Amino acid sequence: MSRFKKKALIIGAGPAGLTAAYELLQKTDIQPVIFEASGAIGGLSQTVNYKGNRMDIGGHRFFSKSDRVMNWWLQMLPLQRMESQEAMDGAVPITYRNSTRNVPINEGPDPDTTERVMLIRRRLSRILYLRKLFDYPIRLSQNTVRNLGLVRMIKIGLSYFQARLFPIKDEQSLEDFYINRFGRELYLTFFKSYTEKVWGVSTQQIKPDWGAQRVKGLSISKAISHALRTRLQRDDGSLAQKQTETSLIERFMYPKLGPGQLWESVAEQVQQQGAEIHFNAPVVGVQHDGDQVIGVQVRNSTGEIETHTGDVVFSTMPIKELIQQMHHSAPVPKDVQEVANGLVYRDFITVGLLLNRLTRTEHDGHALRDNWIYVQEPDVQVGRIQIFNNWSPYLVNPANDPDNIWLGLEYFCNEGDALWQMPDAQLIQFAAGELAQIKLALASDVLDATVIRMPKTYPGYFGSYERFSVIQDYLERFENLFLIGRNGMHRYNNQDHSMLTAMTAVENIVNGVRGKSNIWSINVEQDYHEEKDS
Repeated sequence: MSRFKKKALIIGAGPAGLTAAYELLQKTDIQPVIFEASGAIGGLSQTVNYKGNRMDIGGHRFFSKSDRVMNWWLQMLPLQRMESQEAMDGAVPITYRNSTRNVPINEGPDPDTTERVMLIRRRLSRILYLRKLFDYPIRLSQNTVRNLGLVRMIKIGLSYFQARLFPIKDEQSLEDFYINRFGRELYLTFFKSYTEKVWGVSTQQIKPDWGAQRVKGLSISKAISHALRTRLQRDDGSLAQKQTETSLIERFMYPKLGPGQLWESVAEQVQQQGAEIHFNAPVVGVQHDGDQVIGVQVRNSTGEIETHTGDVVFSTMPIKELIQQMHHSAPVPKDVQEVANGLVYRDFITVGLLLNRLTRTEHDGHALRDNWIYVQEPDVQVGRIQIFNNWSPYLVNPANDPDNIWLGLEYFCNEGDALWQMPDAQLIQFAAGELAQIKLALASDVLDATVIRMPKTYPGYFGSYERFSVIQDYLERFENLFLIGRNGMHRYNNQDHSMLTAMTAVENIVNGVRGKSNIWSINVEQDYHEEKDS
């Protein structure tokens, strides 16, 4: 006989959906049944394999201030071990989970290491502005002063002190949020252009909630104090950075073959323990009766509509679509439909370019060491560039020339606009041209390329978002419906936040907690980062 007494219907096989499935299997007698609209595992955290060259869509640092999440990841993929004494001599001790292990930082490929492991990576992100590279976050360094020039530095300093002395009292927009923390001049120099590339609208139209979600406590004073602390402290390689703002962390874990490797491992485990995963199975209807969601309608791979009933439903699908699918079963209030229809999303394109070389190098002649380069140049559309070699050397096909560079040029757009509809060949040519324009590489050095489009990557904090509570209040009435994850909650959550929403939802089921305020409080209250998990 099956050990399962109930069934959970889970919409989406991304981090939140898979975490919910795993937690249900460990703590309940509920069988998870997952419906994934695509044929891939991991959602926005999937890894795309193009001819042996792997692409991390958006870039995912595996770092969290939640011990629970860190331990969960390490339970799935252990830290890479260095077996030989010679290798250990070149490694640094990593202290975590009450144990010390010698782990290589930014090591090259080693054919003798276990395939499913976490690497420890050093973080380096910089801003490209005025065709010069600046530290991110901005540091008060000789390089910064030299690149900006004395006049601009004085303007930045004066506007910062003005913002501290006379802050905007009632922050109405993201622009207000940034000016209060960095001063108008620094905001105009390093934040405005990139942020408006991401969202496609003026920062004056975006609610300050986005800054509270993503920037949190980061400020110039914290960046300076962190820089001073870093200079004074010896780098022991520890992952324990709980007192460090997320934007300032200096090392992180990373699956050897990209984030998708971890989520594929989780998918295998939950299936072995009795969960079902249905691929190419979009949910096209959500059935509800009274205060219960009773089932979902799914279009299977042959195009037929199947109805699945369950006791609990977890949704990671975009809320806009969820409300549309619920309307098929029973009328949804008009105001709820209006707010849902007005929710805005920003879509995402990655153009993968395999290059002979970059024309720009570090001062020592080595290849650029950045994970990301944020492009603050207003004369190009590319918003960010990933150098996949620096996330993990294993993301690059070992059959390639070892000097080849594997890049991801990231574009923010709206589904259906000119950029989204541009044919792949034309988009590749366009991206290669922009790379040459900002003097990072020659278009003639492109060896191969591919294009990946990801719809609804970023839930927008504009449109009808100001009235989002109308939707939240309506969905709260369904006791057995749990909204989790980034799109499931229309909240710009990181991967670890999405996981915590799933973990908390399962705990509510186990403990009989009917309210969902503790799920919605994740990534809102800063203090949760510092809580110790029992």
